[in-house]
Amino acid sequence: QLQLVESGGGLVQPGGSLRLSCAVSGLTSEYIAIGWFRQAPGKEREGVAGISWSDGSPYYTDSVQGRFTISRDSAKGTVHLQMNNLNPEDTGVYYCAAGPWWIAGTLNIHQTTFATWGQGTQVTVSS
Repeated sequence: QLQLVESGGGLVQPGGSLRLSCAVSGLTSEYIAIGWFRQAPGKEREGVAGISWSDGSPYYTDSVQGRFTISRDSAKGTVHLQMNNLNPEDTGVYYCAAGPWWIAGTLNIHQTTFATWGQGTQVTVSS
């Protein structure tokens, strides 16, 4: 059974950095997409970055392009989200999720197609 566990959240000052991790277990096929989503209080959940597990191709939404970097370590079964130059608008609960490989680049359109979700990790950007 596929399971995802996020870690690495915390409190950081504006302009700072955090690195989130998503531990993936129970993987039976490499043809999956892993996406990172976030949900701020009172707002809808939105996708921020996705990656194709098979070839590592990354995808980003406009709100994080140039600041966030998604990567995967196949040997360790982990997907990382490096977040730089954070601002208060990045505050929220961050989730990783797994779905079929073809939705890695269309996070928000196919959000409901991501079938497996982690429990989330809180990121707070505040001075």
